[in-house]
Amino acid sequence: RSRDLIVFTGDLVNIKATEVVPFVKILKNLKAKDGVYSVLGNHDYCEYGIPADKNFNDFTKKRWAIRNQHALMFLQRQMGWNLLMNENVKITRQNEYNKEESIFVIGVENISKPPFQDYGNMTKAMEGMRIGTFKILLTHDPSHWRRGVLGQTDIALTLSGHTHAGQIKLGKFSPAKWMYHEWGGKYVEEGSMLHVSLGVGGTMPFRLGAWPEINEITLVRH
Repeated sequence: RSRDLIVFTGDLVNIKATEVVPFVKILKNLKAKDGVYSVLGNHDYCEYGIPADKNFNDFTKKRWAIRNQHALMFLQRQMGWNLLMNENVKITRQNEYNKEESIFVIGVENISKPPFQDYGNMTKAMEGMRIGTFKILLTHDPSHWRRGVLGQTDIALTLSGHTHAGQIKLGKFSPAKWMYHEWGGKYVEEGSMLHVSLGVGGTMPFRLGAWPEINEITLVRH
């Protein structure tokens, strides 16, 4: 069945943009009534796969990474995805009383704890939004929820990924809990909800218990 909205919370590739090329035709088939929206994860900045060449100085390394970032952004546009770079989009519907109702989807660049770099700008990402409007935030690293969303904004729903649950999950235990307070599934606090997807890929080609997942969330009006 058709979906209203599809979102992707980052790490489309591991090292470089060309990794996604074999999957472009498949991913291009993702369609939703209100569109497909995405943000960048820490791997999507392509700073981990810089060639180990002694002739690569800092400027050349940065240029290599930026070239890969731009290629990845281009590929997402080719797939029909809407990449949100510290910005938001308004989605509007008519209700049963023929009145306009809206939600906002906010996409922020990666905001992480060290050793990962921060690129995001929440102030810029939330420009133009009214307090009280239902807001969905796409942010790659779930640690951002507690550090910059919870108790500091009126964002109702935050969607993240990043942890993969350490690619190991035995019952309710995952080694990811040693690094992340919120590492998988649903968390609710102070009227705000975070959902952390375990995703479908990984840094290493194995998973134990932390099986690949695509999550479906239904919004219900109260």
